Amino acid sequence: MATIREDFGKFIRQGNLVQLAIAFVIGAAFAAVVTALVSDLVTPLIGLAGHFDFSSWQYEINGSVFMQGAFLNALITFVVVAVVIFFAIALPYQRYLDRKAAKAAKAAPTTRPCPECLTNIPIAAKRCSACTSPVPPVTA
Repeated sequence: MATIREDFGKFIRQGNLVQLAIAFVIGAAFAAVVTALVSDLVTPLIGLAGHFDFSSWQYEINGSVFMQGAFLNALITFVVVAVVIFFAIALPYQRYLDRKAAKAAKAAPTTRPCPECLTNIPIAAKRCSACTSPVPPVTA
């Protein structure tokens, strides 16, 4: 019987956990880059049209500061990250799965319907396993 320490060590060394940790770190770094891109380049460009700076766009009510400019920066960052993830990861992966499914669909069938009861039976079967009726051989 394995000890808790051995089980925990096996859990830590699993490939999925390590891959998840790497993906999390890379995702955090990517989010920081996109946040900097949006707050330092995109929103100032948008602000040129209205002649104002999003980062300083805030107001105060009874000592509470509402920073709608920071929220707008975060919203634009989210949209940019979502678009990049969709076009760089989700869409290519879905197309890969579609191509893989199309190749699998072209594979030769392994079953055929029984002429009596319409149960799927193996191609090479000489008798139906459901109704036990003899089935003619498949001609090539």
